[in-house]
Amino acid sequence: MAGGLKGRTGLVHLRHAGSSKLVFPRNFNNALEAILVNTAGGITGGDQYTLDAAVRTGGTLTMTTQAAERAYRAQVGEVGCVDSKLTVGADATLNWLPQELILFDHCALRRSLHIDLQGNANLLMVEPIVLGRAAMKETLRQIYFQDRIRVNRDGAPIYIDGMDFSGDAAAHVARRAIADGARAMASLVLVRPDAAAQLDTLRAMLPPTAGASLLADDVLVIRQLAEDSFALRRDLMPILGHLTNNSLPISWRL
Repeated sequence: MAGGLKGRTGLVHLRHAGSSKLVFPRNFNNALEAILVNTAGGITGGDQYTLDAAVRTGGTLTMTTQAAERAYRAQVGEVGCVDSKLTVGADATLNWLPQELILFDHCALRRSLHIDLQGNANLLMVEPIVLGRAAMKETLRQIYFQDRIRVNRDGAPIYIDGMDFSGDAAAHVARRAIADGARAMASLVLVRPDAAAQLDTLRAMLPPTAGASLLADDVLVIRQLAEDSFALRRDLMPILGHLTNNSLPISWRL
């Protein structure tokens, strides 16, 4: 749990266990930065990870990962689960900026992200996904991946998203109407009073394989496809830099 204290956000309570750890690098602004570290090196079938974090009224928290997360091959009949629940108090800000999730062939992963915004809370959220490493010529012929994202404001949904892959993911994304061969993708959600004012600027920064839309005057969504993780990151980082006022976590820039 993070809270604001005399203009600077500090840590109020922390508990972690197993291979899921949080570290807090020093920074030069009033926000608290937390880096999620998976000391197991990845996720496989049967793994269970949970995250429950809250930003108190007036606080600013940026959460990211040490590196790209990996969903490795799972044993038959076993599924890994990752469940994250985040609460953002009134006048508070959460930047949820994990690096890429890389899916490997024969992975089995069920993931959920639930964010509760209270009052006029602000949110910047990005979720990048990579379907195998292009440099290693990996092709995903048999995977199971279920992803669910829900953002509520005062209990009412303002953004709901879901993705399901089962079987031959490479053949699925190769279809022109689906992804036209793209192997990497990202969803970005901005919930902020200036979201509508950012629309034209962000559209000018997007590659041809991305689009931006307003769901409401203060809710903006970007969908982006890319040929591989390098192209995805290349196009995504300037956008995240712009929306974080050039305070993107250092782990993104390594």
